[in-house]
Amino acid sequence: MRPARLRVEASDGAARAGVVATARGEVRTPCFMPVGTRGALRLLSAADLDALAPAVVLANTYHLMLRPGAEAVAALGGLHGFTGWDGHFLTDSGGFQVMSLPSHVDDDGVDFRSSYDGSWRRLTPEGAVLAQELLGADFQMVLDVCTRLPAPRQALEEAGERTLAWAARARDAHRRQDQALFGIVQGGTEEDLRGIYAERLVDIGFDGYAVGGLAVGEPPASFLGALAATMAVLPADRPRYLMGVGDPWSVVTAIGMGVDMFDCVLPTRLGRHGTALTGQGKLAVKASRYALDGSPVDPACGCPVCSRHSRAYLRHLYNVGEPTAGRLVSLHNLAWLTDLVARARSAVTAGTFAAFAAAVAAVWAPRGLDGVDGLPGCPEGPLPIG
Repeated sequence: MRPARLRVEASDGAARAGVVATARGEVRTPCFMPVGTRGALRLLSAADLDALAPAVVLANTYHLMLRPGAEAVAALGGLHGFTGWDGHFLTDSGGFQVMSLPSHVDDDGVDFRSSYDGSWRRLTPEGAVLAQELLGADFQMVLDVCTRLPAPRQALEEAGERTLAWAARARDAHRRQDQALFGIVQGGTEEDLRGIYAERLVDIGFDGYAVGGLAVGEPPASFLGALAATMAVLPADRPRYLMGVGDPWSVVTAIGMGVDMFDCVLPTRLGRHGTALTGQGKLAVKASRYALDGSPVDPACGCPVCSRHSRAYLRHLYNVGEPTAGRLVSLHNLAWLTDLVARARSAVTAGTFAAFAAAVAAVWAPRGLDGVDGLPGCPEGPLPIG
């Protein structure tokens, strides 16, 4: 069984509304995947996930293989039994985390120092596959080499070649037919490398394809050029996943280029620190101007937080150090971003995606695009409105 073939139900230009068939069921795309690094979204519960109903939740292989260990998770029923949530999971390979730690990479794999106890560990393409098979996610990622940007072309070529070699080894090691395996395209902001590595990755053959190593601080034009070069090559009948991207402009722009899946810590990270996503931009909930504001975070949002709580109440919770504040705004942010992607899907189906994307860009386009400063990607976005 190839559990991740995508059926396109509607398209509008390059944007598409589809359904990915998996061994667990179906995933409607485009979709945003909240990040539950250690098997949980920060401050949220499995019941919260039931209410939010995300299409997929991302969990982190690096953290789970170290604590409590992939074998322990497998013994407790895999991620679904362990966490008590029976929706779709995707696990990343841990490569991004490993490369950001003290580490040594060679052709066989990578030695890295654990952030938990300081011990040295080794991860190989085969080991990453085995760990993710034990974790039992519905989608797993190959181990790749993610290079910080900007980087010399030689470093990007070395990382790209190694990523391709590791991808072939991961495909050969993969055994679970109920679990989709995604390859990852690297190449930095070099458009020709992106196209070459995407072609070679498709020749290896995977259930889905991811674009890695972008939205890490590069200018918007470089981000868009590298993404376009990659998307031009990836097959239309497989899901396409842009890794680590969650700001509204980047998400909607990438949907317009044919991307199907996204993940980012942005909604919950902003929520914990007092920033809400709204139809008018970011809102700094802790600002003094909201001390007597009885309106919801976003009057146009129908989430349970906006239906029940005022800006003044949320500001009060932050100011007295009540953790409930971060929980509530995180819930709002996840609901808001999930709804944004759902509205993008509806616009594709209705043939009105260009107008929808233009409206989102009018609020969320990064400074630096068309004459203003800023960068696309997970941690960035327009200035707060409060």
